Amino acid sequence: MMHTQSFTVTQPTRIRFGAGAVKELGATVKDFKGSKALVVVDPGLVKAGMLPKLTEPLEQEGIPFVVYDQVDPEPGLKLADRACALAKENGCDCVIGAGGGSAMDVAKAVAILLTNGGKAADYLGLGLIKKAGVPKIMVPTSAGTGAEVTFTAVFINEETGSKGGMNGDPLYPDAAILDPELTLSLPPKVTAYTGIDALTHALEAYTSTQAHVISEMYSLEAIRLIAENLPAACTHGGNLEARAAMLMGSLLGGKALATAGVGLVHAMAYPLGGMFGIPHGLANAVLLPYVIEYNLTGNLQKFATLAEVLGQNTDGLSLREAAQLCVDALFDLNADVGIPATLEEIGIPEDKIPEMARIALTVARPVANNPRRPTLDEVVAVYERAWRPAA
Repeated sequence: MMHTQSFTVTQPTRIRFGAGAVKELGATVKDFKGSKALVVVDPGLVKAGMLPKLTEPLEQEGIPFVVYDQVDPEPGLKLADRACALAKENGCDCVIGAGGGSAMDVAKAVAILLTNGGKAADYLGLGLIKKAGVPKIMVPTSAGTGAEVTFTAVFINEETGSKGGMNGDPLYPDAAILDPELTLSLPPKVTAYTGIDALTHALEAYTSTQAHVISEMYSLEAIRLIAENLPAACTHGGNLEARAAMLMGSLLGGKALATAGVGLVHAMAYPLGGMFGIPHGLANAVLLPYVIEYNLTGNLQKFATLAEVLGQNTDGLSLREAAQLCVDALFDLNADVGIPATLEEIGIPEDKIPEMARIALTVARPVANNPRRPTLDEVVAVYERAWRPAA
């Protein structure tokens, strides 16, 4: 990497990390001059009995709040509009997003809508948000999206069925509270899906055409932490050390993607969510090794480095052989944590592959970031290999 490369890094989010850190939520709201909060949470968090962990710190600081828990795993734009209406009706002047990426994305969108007006659909794209939002504080309860430190909020457009994002610096959260104790009850499957999602962020950012020395630093440490700790977090959910390492890996992966972007895995995963409701982390996880295998020749040196970070012994191997070990390591890690091996296993119809490929290539920024510039036929071929690999 040439250190003369030109790049810009924006990192406005105040980060508090540590076991028990969520107890500081009320004080954090006060730090940012919030007087009444909209708390956007995953329904699963409420069902798991975790809501008091968020509301008690607010009550202790005398901060009134309203809870919005109608968040879908793949949220539509109208969810953000409805949550914004609730916030307006109740005079909320700050927003807390707690849970996975969906809840945090809805919370970020609401904070922007409260000051910019209009509907969520008005801000799909890059650079369309003109005003800063109300204070927004994120509390991730899974180690996956890194949404607590990114400038993106991703939604399903109900009118078109497509998936796209709001993007812009005003979406960066003002504060993020990362408490690994909140992730201890995450089920093994969700731990696996979100963990490989975080790995995908870091890996794609590392090999992005926009990568630079700072993003690479975040990426490599995130990949190391996730590869070394995800199996333990899936197998022994109460392992606080593994959970903390995963949460840190997810955070660093979010930092990496915010500064260097993601690639073709994400572009190809979007149709799986938009067309078939496949959770984003699962879609990324199934596609990851197949897309990386396609990408190898785009940067053999980097993929050889990744093989080593993923624990492979590359001594005495050619660059191409070493890079191939990165793919092998990803297939092995997926198998170790119970990720389905093919698109067929998660119910994707084979006859929809051409349509998915066309949609994937419209996800312009990730496609442009990818180390190889794919054609339509090549994307179809990757989907087909991921649907039912050759024997």
